[in-house]
Amino acid sequence: MQKRAQGPKKVKTIVKVADTTDKVEKKPNQAPKRPKVKDEIRLNKYISNSGVCSRRDADIYIQSGNVKVNGIPVVEMGYMVKPGDVVNFDGAVLTPEKKEYILLNKPKNFTTALDEGQEFRNVLELVKGSTTAKIGAVGRMDKNTTGLLLFTNDTDMIRKFTLPTNKSSKIYQVSLDKNLKFEDLEKIQKGLVLDGHRVFVEDVSYIEGEAKSEIGLKLRSANVKVVRSIFENFGYDVLRIDRVAFAGLTKKNLPRGNWRHLTEQEIINLKNV
Repeated sequence: MQKRAQGPKKVKTIVKVADTTDKVEKKPNQAPKRPKVKDEIRLNKYISNSGVCSRRDADIYIQSGNVKVNGIPVVEMGYMVKPGDVVNFDGAVLTPEKKEYILLNKPKNFTTALDEGQEFRNVLELVKGSTTAKIGAVGRMDKNTTGLLLFTNDTDMIRKFTLPTNKSSKIYQVSLDKNLKFEDLEKIQKGLVLDGHRVFVEDVSYIEGEAKSEIGLKLRSANVKVVRSIFENFGYDVLRIDRVAFAGLTKKNLPRGNWRHLTEQEIINLKNV
């Protein structure tokens, strides 16, 4: 029987799969990653710790070439300063200070302003001796406002708590010249517009056991003048404003005119606000 003609045999194609386990070839002249040195910090933080400006402003000085490390200009963002490095900022050698955080229960007739003449004393007199660091008040207080006032040489924290976007709550006890009408209290609770800006009030209430001219007010604004303006907007004269709480800090065990250093936990809480 005649055999059927067979076509050419198919040749199996073998595809070689590249070994994906091969390591990526290192680029020539690629510098190895420098191991982190103990206690080194970013240059902008080093400058901020020295109290001359915030980290954001320090970045501007670095980029403009006004910062030298060991005599060499540094314009690199994220440059790390090691212990023993000499940092020259705009012609002056910097010495970083330890961060200090001091809470004062401010009395009347002291002001945070430096331009109100000699009639009223500055609040810095009240915390004199608390530290040798150059500290400043977080926010402003006029001579008639009393209560909690924070001092620090941490410029980043000062800037943080004075920004309009800061979300930390402040609680005030406000004394009025007459009883606050309930309908006005409700209007304040809903929020109001002052000088074209919306003011959001977290809470407002009568103080239990006190006359209805004693009001508790909770809001996020760092500007104490806003507190006065809220009630003046409804025709009330504000006799006294006392800040009883600031970003979770209270006046507990802190008599009027006295100060204390914050605890480590309180500092952590402030940084996380």
